[in-house]
Amino acid sequence: MSSTTPTAADLSQEIERIFALQQEHQWDVKASSAETRKAKLAKLKASIGAHADDIVAAVQEDTRKPEGEIRVTEVMNITANIQRNIDNLDEWMKPTEVTPSTNPEDKAKIVYEARGVCLILGPWNFPLGLTFGPLAAAVAAGNCCMVKLTDLCPATARIAKLIVEEVFEENEVALFEGDVSVAEALLEQPFNHIFFTGSTRVGKIVMAAAAKHLATVTLELGGKSPVIIDEGANVEAIGAALAGAKQFNGGQACICPDYVFVKEEQKGPLVEAFKANVEKNLIAEDGHFKKEAIAQVVNEGNFKRVKGMFDDAVAKGATVAVGGTFDEEDLTVHPTMLTDVTPQMTILQDEIFAPLLPVMTYDNLDQAIGYIEAHDKPLALYVFSPNEANVEKVLSRTSSGGVTVNGVFSHYLENNLPFGGVNQSGMGSYHGYFGFKAFSHERAVYMHMA
Repeated sequence: MSSTTPTAADLSQEIERIFALQQEHQWDVKASSAETRKAKLAKLKASIGAHADDIVAAVQEDTRKPEGEIRVTEVMNITANIQRNIDNLDEWMKPTEVTPSTNPEDKAKIVYEARGVCLILGPWNFPLGLTFGPLAAAVAAGNCCMVKLTDLCPATARIAKLIVEEVFEENEVALFEGDVSVAEALLEQPFNHIFFTGSTRVGKIVMAAAAKHLATVTLELGGKSPVIIDEGANVEAIGAALAGAKQFNGGQACICPDYVFVKEEQKGPLVEAFKANVEKNLIAEDGHFKKEAIAQVVNEGNFKRVKGMFDDAVAKGATVAVGGTFDEEDLTVHPTMLTDVTPQMTILQDEIFAPLLPVMTYDNLDQAIGYIEAHDKPLALYVFSPNEANVEKVLSRTSSGGVTVNGVFSHYLENNLPFGGVNQSGMGSYHGYFGFKAFSHERAVYMHMA
């Protein structure tokens, strides 16, 4: 009995075939007009809208996310992002005129040209949003793309492939399904640019592969994003914000608050505010926990990793101030706040990526700043403070991919700001114009007029 399952050799040949097609076609795509690119983006937007219900069903099958979250992150945000590219592409594509410093009679300009053939590798936490977002930027910039979604979301990958094949020819955009061996085979190709969203560990593998061909990279990674609660801040509002952040996608967001610094006298009110908002959001009137309102941990391996962090912290003296319930049968973790944590605990050493929130107390702002300075640069930093001088002190003494002051996630949601990490939390940035630039080479052109 013959098998229709492709072999590794078949897979490599298919990848090489499509890569060769895109290499040949890249020059036509690079030379395409803004109108042509906008038409492709409009077609992509329409296909996503037409398959919105299919996307919701696929993501729920893969992750058990609440439908409302899926429609916002995996449909509405993508289509809004595509429309933003359409609305601004004419302006973004205009060359930047430069007055020559040596001879003002000559002309000079910076031209934004496509990088060429790009690879986009997406994550599992927002499998479509964090793949089609970069894809829209790549198409706007005039690139060819090969795309791979994570194998942890096979249903989403299937609908993504259907959409891509409805919109694009394979010599311009092609999407691949399959396990990690597919990603490894893709990374063997000499891409011009690689855009990866995922863990720092895998980011190093991607960067090493890119180095073989001197491909440029955009790495959207993660890390431990700290929260500093300054004296005089509104702890009740902060507790609500942190509870909502840890509920969102089950705490599985790269910019999710990862640990908190709070003054000792504010700790009790913070715990109560966090607890009250968890109960408000997730506990029904009859007392049962509304599992349908929070995403499960993505798989058994990650569930055990998170439970191990929790057990290690409790064994070393942490106090379970809120939550602490783990339902292994359906991979559900209740939002949990731990106090009395210490740096020796695993939960303060590794990125959590789950609805657990460890809390440390501090005596003065320099103590909190010093701890952040001594650790890897995070993707996000959150400062809650009514004191502008203290906010500026934190900004001047720390480094992170982005910062939100007196709120959470806002620096990510504002598309007129670049989003990305620094060093261990990433390399390069995107969103809006910055996404167009990430997939563009700034080409210097000097013209002698005499």
